[in-house]
Amino acid sequence: MEYLTGPPAPTQGNILCCQCGVPIPPNPANMCVGCLRAQVDITEGIPKQGTLHFCKQCERYLQPPGTWIQCTLESRELLALCLKKIKASLSKVRLIDAGFIWTEPHSKRLKLKLTVQKEVINGAVLQQVFVVEYIVQSQMCEDCHRIEAKDFWKAVVQVRQKTLHKKTFYYLEQLILKHRLHQNTLRIKEIHDGLDFYYSSKQHAQKMVDFLQCTVPSRSKSSQRLISHDIHSNVYNYKSTFSVEIVPICKDNVVCLSPKLAQSLGNMSQICVCIRVTSTIHLIDPSTLQIAEIDGNTYWRHPFNSLFHPKQLEEFIIMDINRVQDKKKGAGAGARSNKHTLAEAWVQKTSELNTDHQYFCCTHLGHILNPGDLVLGFDLANCNLNDEFANKMNPHNIPDVVLIKKSYDRTKRQRRRNWKLKELERDREGMDTDDERQYQDFLEDLEEDEAIRKNVNIYRSKAFLTISLHVTKS
Repeated sequence: MEYLTGPPAPTQGNILCCQCGVPIPPNPANMCVGCLRAQVDITEGIPKQGTLHFCKQCERYLQPPGTWIQCTLESRELLALCLKKIKASLSKVRLIDAGFIWTEPHSKRLKLKLTVQKEVINGAVLQQVFVVEYIVQSQMCEDCHRIEAKDFWKAVVQVRQKTLHKKTFYYLEQLILKHRLHQNTLRIKEIHDGLDFYYSSKQHAQKMVDFLQCTVPSRSKSSQRLISHDIHSNVYNYKSTFSVEIVPICKDNVVCLSPKLAQSLGNMSQICVCIRVTSTIHLIDPSTLQIAEIDGNTYWRHPFNSLFHPKQLEEFIIMDINRVQDKKKGAGAGARSNKHTLAEAWVQKTSELNTDHQYFCCTHLGHILNPGDLVLGFDLANCNLNDEFANKMNPHNIPDVVLIKKSYDRTKRQRRRNWKLKELERDREGMDTDDERQYQDFLEDLEEDEAIRKNVNIYRSKAFLTISLHVTKS
């Protein structure tokens, strides 16, 4: 028996290159790849060098005609920007692949490796790889020009608070840093009773005003001044000014409410203590622990002022204290605080320890006070109150003393503090010598009040770690 083999498989023959005579598989051009590339250059007309403009200050690249975009090295955004530079030349070929060739970051050179295809002689498709080199040139963008000039601005936000204490400003500064609203400012200027924020556009200033109105109780008004006018193109150039006034109430202020406002808040006493200022004013009645919140609109309809400023705080010593467990609510009374304890105390000024003069008062600090403790408060019995609502009150309803906070040793608390806060970079003018003490008061408030502390970014202090290391070594 014989096995029949099938017909032999067809094999492709070779032809000779019409230029060099090398055997090659047949192709429409009848030429080898080397000769074909020597005859035809598909990258002709595509520039092999280009220029990119880079701003050192903001680290952005110029996308013609006038847009600056943020790109990292070897990113897709930077690759797209480089390809747009030669987009017109690439329209005659087919782009297959594109990528970066690594270069030193400080070399001011970007190399792009491109793979393109094009149909050449008699329908033959030729693929070629080449490199395009870009030179990175430094050029300052318009925004950075305005920042460096410092005097060129289109809008300013003037934040003011008519008070001697800056606790609200310190809290507001930390909120601005946390939400990064200071990044678009050209300049921040600090004056005696507020801050000025300068912007290159009105939209950024309006965004800051909206943030302030949502963060602290305030009111605002705006105005604009015509700088120039082009009658041919009907273009107007304005400078806008936004004035934001924050309520003149800070933490630990004693206030006297109007009778109408006190009644609307649940028949609370007119004499109250401000325990916190956030988006609203938090008040507590030290005689009943009744609490209330007043927003900005309510305050401007029924304004009230602080009866004292922080420098009038006096030091008292607790002679005797009795905590009040159950006290009946009055008719229409509002909510009471669960974080405080009502107490009745006999106190005496530390400056009058050689006398027998004592004062009786109700306080909301019963949970932290004991006989012998030192406490800071205001003496209403021996002061001259210059307030519209306080002068009309029944003298029997005005307490002799209002206790504000317990007194601690400041030096020990500062030594144990192992954290710090960031500050805004600003120009300072007319600084008060009392600012450092006010700032330390604000840091103590952060330690004591968790509600405020959760809205603030706190950082570990390297100075505290260094001191601890020296103590450990010694």
